[in-house]
Amino acid sequence: MPTEPLRCAGALIVDDGVELAPHRFTGLVAPAVERAFVAGMFAGHDGGGAELSQRYGGPAATGFLVEFRTRLAVPGGTVDRAGFAAVNRYRDPATCQRALDKQIAHGMIARQPDGGLTATERGVDFLAELYQVHAEVTEELWAGHDDRVHRLVEAYGRVLAYAVLLAGEPEAEPGPAFAAMAPPYEPDGIPSGVLLLNRLGTLRYHRADAHAAAWTAAGHTAISVGELPDGPERRAIELETDRRAAGPYSTLTADERLGVLADLAALPG
Repeated sequence: MPTEPLRCAGALIVDDGVELAPHRFTGLVAPAVERAFVAGMFAGHDGGGAELSQRYGGPAATGFLVEFRTRLAVPGGTVDRAGFAAVNRYRDPATCQRALDKQIAHGMIARQPDGGLTATERGVDFLAELYQVHAEVTEELWAGHDDRVHRLVEAYGRVLAYAVLLAGEPEAEPGPAFAAMAPPYEPDGIPSGVLLLNRLGTLRYHRADAHAAAWTAAGHTAISVGELPDGPERRAIELETDRRAAGPYSTLTADERLGVLADLAALPG
């Protein structure tokens, strides 16, 4: 028979005697975050997002607006060059620049003298409509799970706020992708489904920065780590990623971490 979990110094000792400490939890929750986020984003594409994009010129005009929506929807929000490069660290830089130039030519994004990017008035209009699409599709996708969504919104609000706080500490490691996306734009009246979608999406970049720091410390590049086969070296990088990404989750209690896992697993998508 399963035994009651034991609690010790903020970590959870599960039945098999293994602690679900923040660094262990981080590795478990990452795929659950990815699944929920991708479900919401793909539902948005099929639930009106594709049609919306076509009205504004298609993916060639809107792609980076969708990706940077949590920052560029902010009035006056800017993504700097370092943030843009970090978010696209696994893509060919020349290809990214050509795609960006097209979106600037479409009048959706403007390039500032220092190389930073902002949404044009037309771009802001697109993002306002995109937020509405995401509100409609997440409401439908996660219908009947209101309590679960609200719990996750609250938990990830605290995790995200703590991640932002930690990123501002003097000894914090650079996290340019997360800095480019956080905190997400959350205007008054934004529905819970959009809050959850964007909070999950923003935290993904915190882990992305942690992963980049881990493979850099191991002597890899964005190209070489992508070619690394399964094995001890890749596993070591993943464990180091978990360690570096764990900090924000320490703001949750052991029970709350288990609750987050359960709620994410139960979300449709």
